[in-house]
Amino acid sequence: MSHTTFKDWPAMGVGLTPAIKELHKGAPGVMKAFREMGSAAHEGGALDSKTKELLAVAISVAVRCDPCITYHVEGARKHGATREEICETLGLAIYMGAGPSAMYAAQALEAYDQYTDQA
Repeated sequence: MSHTTFKDWPAMGVGLTPAIKELHKGAPGVMKAFREMGSAAHEGGALDSKTKELLAVAISVAVRCDPCITYHVEGARKHGATREEICETLGLAIYMGAGPSAMYAAQALEAYDQYTDQA
C-alpha cells in the first residue's frame, strides 16, 4: 500500500477541534442538539457501530466533506473496519457520486492509511 501526502487527515481532525469548541460556545443549543442527534444515530440497533461508521464514510465522500471523512474514517477504523471494507464502502460512494466522489474516495483511503500508520 503506497501512501500519499495530499492531506494530513489526522492533523485535520485535531486542527479543527478548537474551531468546533468555539462553535459550541457560540451556538450551544444547536450544537447540543447536534451532539444528541449524533448519539441517537449511533445507538445500538439493527446496524452495528462499524456499519454505521462505514455508511457515514460513504456519505462523507458523496457530499465531499473533508472533516466528515477524517472523523468517520477514523471512527470506522476504531470500530474494526479493515482497509478492504473501506475500499468496498468507497466503491459504493463512487457509484452514487460519480467522478467527484472518486476523487474524495482516494482521499478517504489516504486518511485510513494515515490513521493506521499513526496507530
